[in-house]
Amino acid sequence: MDNNRIALDAIFHALADPTRRAVVQRLGSGPATVSELAEPFDMALPSFMKHVRVLEETGLVHSRKSGRIRTCELDRENLAAAERWFAEQREIWASRYRNLDHLLEELKGKNHEG
Repeated sequence: MDNNRIALDAIFHALADPTRRAVVQRLGSGPATVSELAEPFDMALPSFMKHVRVLEETGLVHSRKSGRIRTCELDRENLAAAERWFAEQREIWASRYRNLDHLLEELKGKNHEG
């Protein structure tokens, strides 16, 4: 298994959780402290930090600590890996639909000839 696939698997695993997706979505607007990110969720801070760690381990989020304040930031390049995968899948399916359209046009033409 290549490193890209391993990284992609980890990214999709991280994004499978609604809390982590919400954090990624929020960080899309800019950096935020862990306290700001945790605020909308009804969970203890240690539990929330587990979600942050998963996002950090996948490289989707980076954090830095200044005193007692930890600020998180989205790593858009690692998120782009998932976007590229979806784009590839869309192109594969678009190609299949184009092929199906061509086949149906051929069959329709043969039907009118006969």
